[in-house]
Amino acid sequence: MNLSSLRPPAGSTKKRKRIGRGPGSGTGKTSGRGEKGQKSRTGYSRRPGFEGGQMPLIRRVPKRGFTNIFRKVFALVNLERLNVLEGSDFTPATLVERGVVSNLRDGLKILAEGEITRAINVSAHKISKAAQQKIEAAGGKVTLIEEPVHRVRKVVEPKAGSAAKPAAKNVVLKKPVVKKTAKKAAPKKPAAKKAAKKVAKKATKKDA
Repeated sequence: MNLSSLRPPAGSTKKRKRIGRGPGSGTGKTSGRGEKGQKSRTGYSRRPGFEGGQMPLIRRVPKRGFTNIFRKVFALVNLERLNVLEGSDFTPATLVERGVVSNLRDGLKILAEGEITRAINVSAHKISKAAQQKIEAAGGKVTLIEEPVHRVRKVVEPKAGSAAKPAAKNVVLKKPVVKKTAKKAAPKKPAAKKAAKKVAKKATKKDA
């Protein structure tokens, strides 16, 4: 075997469709675009859902409800799944390690589908009433994890010999208050001086 003998698998490649090469090809003359109209012109494009100007389907259909951006999605595990697994203690971490749960998302929730025939200890973020009753009836124990998954953070311990930094407080920065200083008014001239100036002006005008 050498490079010259290598071929792609059958059916993986095909010849390019050649258009505008005469009437014998079936796509000659108008190249499969038909006669006239906007779609036959070069540069034609339309957005998805466009129906030629009439009211599109996405606007004709009524809209109801809303999408809750704060909703929580839990990883669901039924009792019949736990009954088959080995061991008696089940936590979110152990279920992820065993491959029962691939993604915890917002937490682990235990549901009551199936039966439990032995005593098990389950730790989960949520559990249905029926599932809890079945586990406790079989002699098991249920522990609810109150801390949400997305709030659990890794605690970094300070190095030996270094003092721990104090936790930063929420400081609200306020804009500096600039005091406006009032402009000093020019001292008012006494009324007697004003009157004397007027008289002097009139006298000069008469002399002139």
